[in-house]
Amino acid sequence: MKLLIVKLSSLGDVVHAMPAVQDIRHFWPDAQIDWVVERSFAPLLQRCDGLSRVIECELRRWRKSPLSSETRQAWRAFKAELQRDRYDAVIDLQGLSKSALIAWLARLAPGGQRFGLANQTEGSSYEAPARWVADVALRIEPHCHAVARSRELCAQALGYALPTFMSFGLLAPVRIAQAAINMQVVDAAGPKGTVALVHGTSRVDKQWPLDHWHSLGQRLNAAGYAVALPHGNDAEQQTAEQIAKGLAHAVVWPRLGLDALSDALAGCAGVVGVDSGLSHIAVALDLPHVQIYNFDTAWRTGPLHRAHQCSVFAQPTPSVDAVWTAWLTVRAAR
Repeated sequence: MKLLIVKLSSLGDVVHAMPAVQDIRHFWPDAQIDWVVERSFAPLLQRCDGLSRVIECELRRWRKSPLSSETRQAWRAFKAELQRDRYDAVIDLQGLSKSALIAWLARLAPGGQRFGLANQTEGSSYEAPARWVADVALRIEPHCHAVARSRELCAQALGYALPTFMSFGLLAPVRIAQAAINMQVVDAAGPKGTVALVHGTSRVDKQWPLDHWHSLGQRLNAAGYAVALPHGNDAEQQTAEQIAKGLAHAVVWPRLGLDALSDALAGCAGVVGVDSGLSHIAVALDLPHVQIYNFDTAWRTGPLHRAHQCSVFAQPTPSVDAVWTAWLTVRAAR
């Protein structure tokens, strides 16, 4: 059986769809499962156990200059790669016009079908063309977690009952890929290891106050943990450097790609972070993790059913005491 998953973005959404791959492999261990994704997220999927091919696209970039020769050439190359195989099932897990286009372009094997969402679920984007393109549009319970959304769609499409276990299948070696960061972490490490503080997010209203991060870092240092501060852009780097000031054991990591960053997180004793793609990677790596929410949306995107992972919600934002208590709880559960 050859299957194609279409889930292009964003980082957190891609992570949330990974358990569906493990479900499919549980029932069809020999299935060829390919996945179409935005190129920037492909390094993470290269670490997803059970994927045969990760087909990269750059729709976000191509639509900025759709008529340029570079875009036309890149589109032809992508289309050729996409249509290299014929699929028994093409499953659009995104439910948007752009993902529906990719699903429509993919080639089907004789008897193959395209599956998609018949309805919008709470808090998720949805566009009607996704339903029109699908040969079979499947209804999902509107009030559901983002992970359940993808798992249930695949289960309905392929006709199996969801397994009782859940795995993201994210393979990241417990090492830090770059020598420079390795030396920094060794120099800064506390006796209990390193805790990564994921402070960066694309939405300002999801951020946690700077002084809260600094206070949390002090408590972690006092408890024997070093603090690591990842970042993805200049603004986040400045914030990381501000948090690190005055902490006895803190290191601002160099800017890393998703593959090296996943490896680096895998070597940590745990992660505390805001609702962001990196925090969802921490969940997928099965690390002790506290996820910070300024909105009551953890039911939809937060950690699921694991004693060593939890979310903390309060408005306007959770207190340092609440996050610290949650950290002590998840570490004890681990």
